[in-house]
Amino acid sequence: MKVIDTKIAGVKIIEPRVFEDARGFFLETFNAQRYKEMLNIDLDFIQDNHSRSVKNVLRGLHLQTNNPQGKLVRVVQGEVLDVAVDIRKDSPTFGVWESVILSESNKKQFWIPPGLAHGFVVLSDTVDFEYKCTNYYDPQSEKCILWNDTDLNIDWQVTDPILSEKDMKGMTFKEYVAQL
Repeated sequence: MKVIDTKIAGVKIIEPRVFEDARGFFLETFNAQRYKEMLNIDLDFIQDNHSRSVKNVLRGLHLQTNNPQGKLVRVVQGEVLDVAVDIRKDSPTFGVWESVILSESNKKQFWIPPGLAHGFVVLSDTVDFEYKCTNYYDPQSEKCILWNDTDLNIDWQVTDPILSEKDMKGMTFKEYVAQL
C-alpha cells in the first residue's frame, strides 16, 4: 500500500494495493501490524461503523472532547468528499482542513488521528461508508462544528446539503476555540 502525507501532521491518505482480473478484485482493507507500522500509530481499533447516506447528505463536523476517536475511513459503494479539521490547540496546523475524494473506484482510505474533527458529504446517489474507530462513541462528549463555518472556509463541493438537526445546530469554530 502507498501512504501519502497531508498538510496536517498524522493525517494520511492510503492507497491500498488492489489485485484485479477478469473475475473482479481483491484488496486488504486492514492489517493491524502493517497499518501500525506504515501509519506510525500505536492505537487499537475497537469499534467498526457502517453508514448509508443519499446524495448531498453532509455528516459533520464531529468530534469528541473526551475519549477522542481516531478513524480509518473508506467508501464501499459510492463517493464522498471526506474532510478532517485539525482542532488540536497546540498543533502548528490548528484550524487547517484537509479533504480527499473516497470512492468505490479509487478504493482510497483516510486516516484521521484522535483529536481532529471529521465530516463527509455524499457526491454519488448513495454511499456505503465504513470506519474503524480507536475509541468508543461517547455521546456526552460529542461536539459538532458548523460545516459551513466561515473561519474554516471548507470547500464541500455542495451548496445546499442535507443535514441532521444536530449538524444544523453546530457551534462555530470560534465558539469551539473559546471552550478550550
